[in-house]
Amino acid sequence: MRSVLLTSELKLRRGSGKLCMKHSLKFFLTGISGTTNFPEFVVTATLDDVVIGYCDSIIRTAEPKQDWIRKLVKENPQLLQEYSQKCLGYQQRLKAYMYLFKQRLNQTEGFHVLQRMSGCEWDEESGETKGFIGFGYDGEDFISLDFQTMTWITPKAQAVEIKRLWDTDIGRLAYIKNYYISECPKLIQKYMHHERKRKGRRPSVSLLQKTPSSPVSCHATGFYPERANLFWRKNGEEIHEDVKKGEILPNNDGTFQMSSELNISLVKHEDWRKYECVFQFYGVKEDIITTLNKTKIMTNWAVAAVVLLLVLGNIETQKDDNLNKTHFWFK
Repeated sequence: MRSVLLTSELKLRRGSGKLCMKHSLKFFLTGISGTTNFPEFVVTATLDDVVIGYCDSIIRTAEPKQDWIRKLVKENPQLLQEYSQKCLGYQQRLKAYMYLFKQRLNQTEGFHVLQRMSGCEWDEESGETKGFIGFGYDGEDFISLDFQTMTWITPKAQAVEIKRLWDTDIGRLAYIKNYYISECPKLIQKYMHHERKRKGRRPSVSLLQKTPSSPVSCHATGFYPERANLFWRKNGEEIHEDVKKGEILPNNDGTFQMSSELNISLVKHEDWRKYECVFQFYGVKEDIITTLNKTKIMTNWAVAAVVLLLVLGNIETQKDDNLNKTHFWFK
């Protein structure tokens, strides 16, 4: 079932090797009624589906979840108080919704879960914005807002009266439209600025090969955040045949790495220059392009040869040193 609360839209869409930069800011609210060991209320904020903030009815204060927003809050202490107040406000609001929904469904007791997902999207290239807000009750879609018509829609007969009531609240609808279409996208831009300022790191890109007959691996490492694309192209066009793309993996320092292998067994040497490895980083217009070139490839056998030469050279040096009785490490 395509739930308004559980649908996750892909933010990086690949087409001809291009990244379509559509960013999102989402707020997930969950309220629970009845006996439970879980917090009665939980709110989570995500930027491009990465958790940036958390609050619940037990801790009763906002908790930044990313280094860049921790630094932002540290530099602006009033923000933490503002976020915490919003969290408590959300809790009271969700309690009111829970009471209303239970009343319409003729429920008085028992365990029930109310969820609200709201937020916005901002297209970095076109500037287009989109808002969304929807409620789920006990795991099913309950009511959501159509931002095209600015009317509420519901698949539940029990929610029809709520829809009629909310459709007539013109002031609330105007506030929702302004916040999610105008103010919320501004928050995305603000947060993206701070995230890039604090953590944006471009990668080191290398061509690797285990043996002369092995595929050539284009390896990008040290980039952050993980929203990136790596692919091979021939004559300027992205190719998929004879290409094996790996997953994005974490490094120990919090950055990421990824690889894409190209099978060169059938590629003529004179055609190598037609192939390029392309790394695309979110928010950066300039791609990192590495042309397939033997002189740029780091190989295991080449490294082994260098090590062997160093070892042999050291042995010869030690022989000379023994003859001359001049071991430099004893000086």
